[in-house]
Amino acid sequence: MAKKKKSKGYGLNIDFNAYGLRPAGTYLDEISVLKEILERPEKSTAGDIDMSELQNTMDEAKQAADQLLKEMEDKETTLAKEAPKTHAEESADTPDLDELLAELDSLVGLDKIKQNVRSLISLAKVRKLREEMGLPIPAMSLHLVFMGNPGTGKTTVARLISQLYFAIGVLSKGQLVEVDRSGLVAGFVGQTAIKTDQVIKKAIGGVLFIDEAYSLVSDGENDFGHEAVETLLKAMEDHRDDLVVIVAGYEDLMEEFISSNPGLESRFNRYFIFEDYNGDQLYEIFASMCRKNEYRLTVEAQEFAKEYFNELFKNRDENFGNARDVRNVFENVVSVHADRVAALESASRHDLVSVLSEDVKKASDM
Repeated sequence: MAKKKKSKGYGLNIDFNAYGLRPAGTYLDEISVLKEILERPEKSTAGDIDMSELQNTMDEAKQAADQLLKEMEDKETTLAKEAPKTHAEESADTPDLDELLAELDSLVGLDKIKQNVRSLISLAKVRKLREEMGLPIPAMSLHLVFMGNPGTGKTTVARLISQLYFAIGVLSKGQLVEVDRSGLVAGFVGQTAIKTDQVIKKAIGGVLFIDEAYSLVSDGENDFGHEAVETLLKAMEDHRDDLVVIVAGYEDLMEEFISSNPGLESRFNRYFIFEDYNGDQLYEIFASMCRKNEYRLTVEAQEFAKEYFNELFKNRDENFGNARDVRNVFENVVSVHADRVAALESASRHDLVSVLSEDVKKASDM
Protein backbone atom coordinates (compact mmCIF):
# COMPACT_ATOMS: atom_id res chain seq x y z
CA MET A 1 0.00 0.00 0.00
CA ALA A 2 1.46 3.32 -1.01
CA LYS A 3 2.15 5.67 1.85
CA LYS A 4 0.76 9.18 1.74
CA LYS A 5 3.49 11.74 1.28
CA LYS A 6 3.64 14.13 4.19
CA SER A 7 2.80 17.72 3.36
CA LYS A 8 5.41 20.35 4.15
CA GLY A 9 4.72 22.59 7.08
CA TYR A 10 4.40 26.01 5.48
CA GLY A 11 2.96 28.51 7.91
CA LEU A 12 -0.63 28.22 9.09
CA ASN A 13 -3.09 25.64 7.87
CA ILE A 14 -4.67 27.97 5.29
CA ASP A 15 -7.22 26.65 2.81
CA PHE A 16 -5.80 28.38 -0.28
CA ASN A 17 -8.23 26.47 -2.50
CA ALA A 18 -10.92 28.76 -1.11
CA TYR A 19 -9.15 31.67 -2.80
CA GLY A 20 -8.32 29.92 -6.06
CA LEU A 21 -4.70 29.50 -4.98
CA ARG A 22 -2.42 26.60 -4.27
CA PRO A 23 -0.65 26.28 -0.88
CA ALA A 24 2.17 28.83 -0.56
CA GLY A 25 4.76 26.07 -0.34
CA THR A 26 4.10 24.87 -3.90
CA TYR A 27 5.05 28.29 -5.23
CA LEU A 28 8.22 28.28 -3.15
CA ASP A 29 9.12 24.88 -4.62
CA GLU A 30 8.55 26.11 -8.19
CA ILE A 31 10.55 29.29 -7.65
CA SER A 32 13.35 27.22 -6.17
CA VAL A 33 13.46 25.05 -9.31
CA LEU A 34 13.43 28.10 -11.59
CA LYS A 35 16.20 29.67 -9.52
CA GLU A 36 18.35 26.56 -10.04
CA ILE A 37 17.78 26.79 -13.80
CA LEU A 38 18.78 30.46 -13.84
CA GLU A 39 21.97 29.69 -11.94
CA ARG A 40 23.15 27.06 -14.42
CA PRO A 41 26.54 27.89 -15.96
CA GLU A 42 25.32 27.27 -19.52
CA LYS A 43 24.82 30.46 -21.53
CA SER A 44 21.63 29.14 -23.13
CA THR A 45 19.64 29.24 -19.91
CA ALA A 46 17.30 32.00 -20.98
CA GLY A 47 15.98 29.87 -23.82
CA ASP A 48 15.09 27.10 -21.38
CA ILE A 49 12.66 29.29 -19.43
CA ASP A 50 9.19 30.48 -20.29
CA MET A 51 9.41 33.99 -18.83
CA SER A 52 5.62 34.43 -18.83
CA GLU A 53 5.29 31.25 -16.79
CA LEU A 54 7.90 32.53 -14.38
CA GLN A 55 6.05 35.83 -14.01
CA ASN A 56 2.73 34.07 -13.44
CA THR A 57 4.28 31.88 -10.77
CA MET A 58 5.78 34.89 -9.03
CA ASP A 59 2.48 36.81 -9.21
CA GLU A 60 0.54 33.88 -7.77
CA ALA A 61 3.20 33.39 -5.10
CA LYS A 62 2.76 37.01 -4.06
CA GLN A 63 -1.02 36.48 -3.85
CA ALA A 64 -0.50 33.41 -1.69
CA ALA A 65 1.95 35.24 0.56
CA ASP A 66 -0.38 38.24 0.88
CA GLN A 67 -3.27 35.94 1.79
CA LEU A 68 -1.13 34.15 4.38
CA LEU A 69 -0.14 37.45 5.97
CA LYS A 70 -3.78 38.59 5.98
CA GLU A 71 -4.91 35.39 7.71
CA MET A 72 -2.12 35.76 10.28
CA GLU A 73 -3.16 39.35 10.97
CA ASP A 74 -6.85 38.43 11.19
CA LYS A 75 -6.35 35.33 13.33
CA GLU A 76 -6.69 37.17 16.64
CA THR A 77 -8.99 40.00 15.55
CA THR A 78 -11.59 37.65 14.07
CA LEU A 79 -11.98 35.93 17.45
CA ALA A 80 -11.59 39.05 19.60
CA LYS A 81 -14.47 40.22 21.80
CA GLU A 82 -15.03 43.35 19.70
CA ALA A 83 -15.04 41.42 16.39
CA PRO A 84 -18.29 40.98 14.41
CA LYS A 85 -20.40 38.12 15.74
CA THR A 86 -22.38 35.44 13.97
CA HIS A 87 -26.05 34.96 14.79
CA ALA A 88 -25.13 31.92 16.88
CA GLU A 89 -22.64 33.91 18.97
CA GLU A 90 -25.37 36.38 19.85
CA SER A 91 -27.75 33.63 20.91
CA ALA A 92 -28.15 32.63 24.55
CA ASP A 93 -28.54 28.99 23.48
CA THR A 94 -24.92 28.55 22.36
CA PRO A 95 -21.77 28.27 24.51
CA ASP A 96 -19.63 31.36 25.03
CA LEU A 97 -16.84 31.52 22.42
CA ASP A 98 -14.42 33.33 24.74
CA GLU A 99 -14.85 30.73 27.46
CA LEU A 100 -14.20 27.90 25.02
CA LEU A 101 -11.07 29.61 23.68
CA ALA A 102 -9.88 30.15 27.26
CA GLU A 103 -10.40 26.43 27.93
CA LEU A 104 -8.38 25.65 24.81
CA ASP A 105 -5.56 27.93 25.96
CA SER A 106 -5.56 26.31 29.42
CA LEU A 107 -4.61 22.88 28.05
CA VAL A 108 -1.10 21.77 28.90
CA GLY A 109 1.31 22.00 25.94
CA LEU A 110 -0.21 21.55 22.45
CA ASP A 111 0.99 25.00 21.32
CA LYS A 112 0.88 24.18 17.61
CA ILE A 113 -2.51 22.49 17.97
CA LYS A 114 -3.93 25.55 19.74
CA GLN A 115 -2.65 27.78 16.93
CA ASN A 116 -4.16 25.52 14.27
CA VAL A 117 -7.52 25.33 16.04
CA ARG A 118 -7.72 29.11 16.37
CA SER A 119 -6.85 29.51 12.69
CA LEU A 120 -9.47 26.93 11.72
CA ILE A 121 -12.20 28.55 13.84
CA SER A 122 -11.27 31.98 12.50
CA LEU A 123 -11.67 30.76 8.92
CA ALA A 124 -14.93 28.98 9.72
CA LYS A 125 -16.31 32.07 11.44
CA VAL A 126 -15.52 34.35 8.50
CA ARG A 127 -17.17 31.82 6.20
CA LYS A 128 -20.29 31.85 8.42
CA LEU A 129 -20.37 35.66 8.50
CA ARG A 130 -20.18 35.73 4.70
CA GLU A 131 -23.07 33.25 4.50
CA GLU A 132 -25.20 35.37 6.84
CA MET A 133 -24.49 38.46 4.75
CA GLY A 134 -25.48 36.74 1.51
CA LEU A 135 -21.94 36.60 0.14
CA PRO A 136 -20.48 33.66 -1.79
CA ILE A 137 -19.03 30.99 0.51
CA PRO A 138 -15.54 29.67 -0.34
CA ALA A 139 -15.14 25.91 -0.39
CA MET A 140 -13.74 24.70 2.91
CA SER A 141 -13.35 21.29 4.49
CA LEU A 142 -14.17 21.13 8.19
CA HIS A 143 -13.17 17.47 8.56
CA LEU A 144 -9.89 16.74 10.33
CA VAL A 145 -7.22 14.09 10.77
CA PHE A 146 -5.68 13.89 14.25
CA MET A 147 -2.33 12.10 14.24
CA GLY A 148 -0.41 11.15 17.36
CA ASN A 149 0.17 8.69 20.15
CA PRO A 150 -2.43 7.79 22.81
CA GLY A 151 -3.04 10.24 25.63
CA THR A 152 -1.98 13.37 23.74
CA GLY A 153 -5.29 15.21 24.08
CA LYS A 154 -6.96 14.31 20.79
CA THR A 155 -10.40 13.57 22.29
CA THR A 156 -10.28 16.69 24.46
CA VAL A 157 -9.46 18.91 21.48
CA ALA A 158 -12.17 17.19 19.37
CA ARG A 159 -14.74 18.00 22.06
CA LEU A 160 -13.65 21.64 22.13
CA ILE A 161 -13.80 21.89 18.34
CA SER A 162 -17.35 20.51 18.32
CA GLN A 163 -18.35 23.19 20.83
CA LEU A 164 -16.46 25.95 18.99
CA TYR A 165 -18.18 25.05 15.71
CA PHE A 166 -21.50 25.16 17.57
CA ALA A 167 -20.67 28.50 19.18
CA ILE A 168 -20.15 30.20 15.81
CA GLY A 169 -23.11 28.50 14.13
CA VAL A 170 -21.27 26.07 11.87
CA LEU A 171 -22.92 23.10 13.61
CA SER A 172 -26.50 23.04 14.93
CA LYS A 173 -25.93 21.02 18.15
CA GLY A 174 -22.21 20.66 18.91
CA GLN A 175 -22.28 17.18 20.48
CA LEU A 176 -19.29 14.84 20.24
CA VAL A 177 -20.01 11.20 19.35
CA GLU A 178 -16.94 9.06 19.95
CA VAL A 179 -16.59 5.59 18.41
CA ASP A 180 -14.00 3.10 17.28
CA ARG A 181 -14.17 0.17 14.85
CA SER A 182 -16.44 -1.86 17.16
CA GLY A 183 -19.01 0.93 17.13
CA LEU A 184 -19.26 0.95 13.33
CA VAL A 185 -18.54 -2.55 12.04
CA ALA A 186 -20.88 -5.55 12.42
CA GLY A 187 -20.06 -9.20 11.92
CA PHE A 188 -22.58 -10.00 9.20
CA VAL A 189 -23.06 -8.94 5.59
CA GLY A 190 -25.27 -5.86 5.26
CA GLN A 191 -25.27 -5.06 8.97
CA THR A 192 -22.30 -2.68 8.99
CA ALA A 193 -24.03 -0.01 6.91
CA ILE A 194 -27.02 -0.09 9.28
CA LYS A 195 -24.81 0.12 12.35
CA THR A 196 -22.74 2.98 10.89
CA ASP A 197 -25.89 4.85 9.84
CA GLN A 198 -27.21 4.70 13.39
CA VAL A 199 -24.01 6.26 14.72
CA ILE A 200 -24.05 8.95 12.02
CA LYS A 201 -27.64 9.91 12.92
CA LYS A 202 -26.52 10.51 16.51
CA ALA A 203 -23.63 12.66 15.27
CA ILE A 204 -25.56 14.92 12.84
CA GLY A 205 -25.36 18.45 14.16
CA GLY A 206 -22.03 17.73 15.83
CA VAL A 207 -18.72 15.92 15.48
CA LEU A 208 -18.22 12.21 14.87
CA PHE A 209 -14.84 11.28 16.38
CA ILE A 210 -13.46 7.95 15.16
CA ASP A 211 -10.50 6.76 17.22
CA GLU A 212 -8.03 4.31 15.70
CA ALA A 213 -9.77 4.88 12.37
CA TYR A 214 -7.07 2.93 10.50
CA SER A 215 -8.50 -0.28 11.98
CA LEU A 216 -11.46 0.09 9.61
CA VAL A 217 -9.29 -0.99 6.67
CA SER A 218 -6.63 -3.06 8.38
CA ASP A 219 -7.95 -6.54 7.53
CA GLY A 220 -7.94 -6.56 3.74
CA GLU A 221 -10.30 -5.67 0.93
CA ASN A 222 -13.05 -8.07 2.01
CA ASP A 223 -13.31 -6.73 5.55
CA PHE A 224 -16.62 -5.16 6.61
CA GLY A 225 -14.69 -2.03 7.66
CA HIS A 226 -14.60 -0.90 4.04
CA GLU A 227 -18.39 -0.88 4.03
CA ALA A 228 -18.30 1.41 7.06
CA VAL A 229 -15.92 3.76 5.22
CA GLU A 230 -18.15 3.93 2.14
CA THR A 231 -21.22 4.60 4.32
CA LEU A 232 -19.30 7.31 6.14
CA LEU A 233 -18.18 8.99 2.92
CA LYS A 234 -21.76 9.11 1.63
CA ALA A 235 -22.96 10.66 4.89
CA MET A 236 -20.18 13.27 4.78
CA GLU A 237 -21.53 14.35 1.41
CA ASP A 238 -25.24 14.13 2.28
CA HIS A 239 -24.82 16.05 5.56
CA ARG A 240 -21.85 18.22 4.65
CA ASP A 241 -23.52 21.32 6.13
CA ASP A 242 -24.13 19.85 9.59
CA LEU A 243 -21.71 16.99 10.21
CA VAL A 244 -17.98 17.08 10.91
CA VAL A 245 -15.87 13.93 11.04
CA ILE A 246 -12.56 13.72 12.87
CA VAL A 247 -10.49 10.56 12.41
CA ALA A 248 -7.62 9.86 14.79
CA GLY A 249 -4.77 7.45 15.40
CA TYR A 250 -1.05 6.82 15.11
CA GLU A 251 0.64 9.03 12.51
CA ASP A 252 1.98 6.38 10.11
CA LEU A 253 -1.17 4.25 10.27
CA MET A 254 -3.40 7.26 9.67
CA GLU A 255 -1.41 8.19 6.56
CA GLU A 256 -2.02 4.68 5.23
CA PHE A 257 -5.70 4.89 6.12
CA ILE A 258 -6.26 8.16 4.25
CA SER A 259 -4.31 6.80 1.27
CA SER A 260 -6.47 3.67 1.14
CA ASN A 261 -9.47 5.42 -0.46
CA PRO A 262 -9.59 8.36 -2.92
CA GLY A 263 -12.77 9.56 -1.20
CA LEU A 264 -10.92 9.88 2.09
CA GLU A 265 -8.09 11.81 0.46
CA SER A 266 -10.50 14.29 -1.09
CA ARG A 267 -12.47 14.93 2.10
CA PHE A 268 -9.63 15.03 4.64
CA ASN A 269 -7.02 17.66 3.82
CA ARG A 270 -6.30 19.10 7.27
CA TYR A 271 -3.85 17.27 9.48
CA PHE A 272 -3.19 18.06 13.16
CA ILE A 273 -0.14 16.35 14.64
CA PHE A 274 -0.24 15.78 18.42
CA GLU A 275 3.25 15.42 19.86
CA ASP A 276 4.14 13.51 23.02
CA TYR A 277 4.11 15.50 26.26
CA ASN A 278 7.60 16.08 27.68
CA GLY A 279 8.51 15.41 31.31
CA ASP A 280 7.67 18.90 32.57
CA GLN A 281 4.28 18.79 30.83
CA LEU A 282 3.52 15.36 32.28
CA TYR A 283 4.22 16.75 35.75
CA GLU A 284 2.03 19.77 35.04
CA ILE A 285 -0.84 17.46 34.06
CA PHE A 286 -0.32 15.43 37.26
CA ALA A 287 -0.22 18.57 39.41
CA SER A 288 -3.43 19.86 37.80
CA MET A 289 -5.18 16.56 38.57
CA CYS A 290 -4.11 16.93 42.20
CA ARG A 291 -5.36 20.52 42.38
CA LYS A 292 -8.72 19.73 40.80
CA ASN A 293 -9.29 16.98 43.36
CA GLU A 294 -7.94 19.05 46.28
CA TYR A 295 -4.78 17.07 46.93
CA ARG A 296 -1.74 19.13 47.89
CA LEU A 297 1.74 17.88 47.08
CA THR A 298 4.42 18.60 49.66
CA VAL A 299 7.65 20.17 48.38
CA GLU A 300 9.38 16.79 48.60
CA ALA A 301 6.51 15.13 46.74
CA GLN A 302 6.70 17.76 43.99
CA GLU A 303 10.44 17.23 43.57
CA PHE A 304 10.08 13.44 43.38
CA ALA A 305 7.16 13.67 40.92
CA LYS A 306 9.06 16.03 38.63
CA GLU A 307 12.04 13.70 38.57
CA TYR A 308 9.82 10.67 38.03
CA PHE A 309 7.93 12.13 35.06
CA ASN A 310 11.12 13.34 33.40
CA GLU A 311 12.53 9.82 33.69
CA LEU A 312 9.25 8.38 32.40
CA PHE A 313 9.47 10.59 29.30
CA LYS A 314 13.18 9.92 28.77
CA ASN A 315 12.70 6.14 28.88
CA ARG A 316 9.39 5.99 26.99
CA ASP A 317 8.76 3.18 24.50
CA GLU A 318 6.01 2.24 22.04
CA ASN A 319 3.65 1.63 24.97
CA PHE A 320 4.05 5.15 26.36
CA GLY A 321 0.57 6.50 27.13
CA ASN A 322 1.26 10.21 27.78
CA ALA A 323 -1.61 11.65 29.86
CA ARG A 324 -3.08 8.15 30.28
CA ASP A 325 0.06 7.12 32.17
CA VAL A 326 -0.26 10.26 34.29
CA ARG A 327 -3.87 9.37 35.09
CA ASN A 328 -2.77 5.90 36.21
CA VAL A 329 -0.10 7.37 38.51
CA PHE A 330 -2.60 9.84 39.97
CA GLU A 331 -5.12 7.08 40.71
CA ASN A 332 -2.36 5.02 42.34
CA VAL A 333 -1.37 8.03 44.45
CA VAL A 334 -4.97 8.42 45.63
CA SER A 335 -5.07 4.73 46.56
CA VAL A 336 -1.74 4.80 48.44
CA HIS A 337 -2.70 8.05 50.19
CA ALA A 338 -6.02 6.51 51.28
CA ASP A 339 -4.26 3.45 52.75
CA ARG A 340 -1.89 5.66 54.73
CA VAL A 341 -4.53 8.06 56.04
CA ALA A 342 -6.95 5.26 56.93
CA ALA A 343 -4.31 3.82 59.27
CA LEU A 344 -4.09 7.06 61.29
CA GLU A 345 -5.85 7.19 64.65
CA SER A 346 -7.28 10.62 63.89
CA ALA A 347 -7.06 12.12 60.40
CA SER A 348 -7.11 15.93 60.16
CA ARG A 349 -8.09 17.95 57.14
CA HIS A 350 -4.39 18.47 56.53
CA ASP A 351 -3.85 14.71 56.46
CA LEU A 352 -6.77 14.24 54.05
CA VAL A 353 -5.38 16.67 51.46
CA SER A 354 -1.60 16.28 51.85
CA VAL A 355 0.30 13.98 49.48
CA LEU A 356 3.75 12.98 50.73
CA SER A 357 6.77 11.98 48.69
CA GLU A 358 6.41 8.43 50.02
CA ASP A 359 2.89 8.31 48.53
CA VAL A 360 4.20 9.24 45.09
CA LYS A 361 7.14 6.81 45.39
CA LYS A 362 4.88 3.86 46.26
CA ALA A 363 2.40 4.82 43.51
CA SER A 364 5.14 5.03 40.88
CA ASP A 365 6.20 1.45 41.67
CA MET A 366 2.69 0.02 41.25
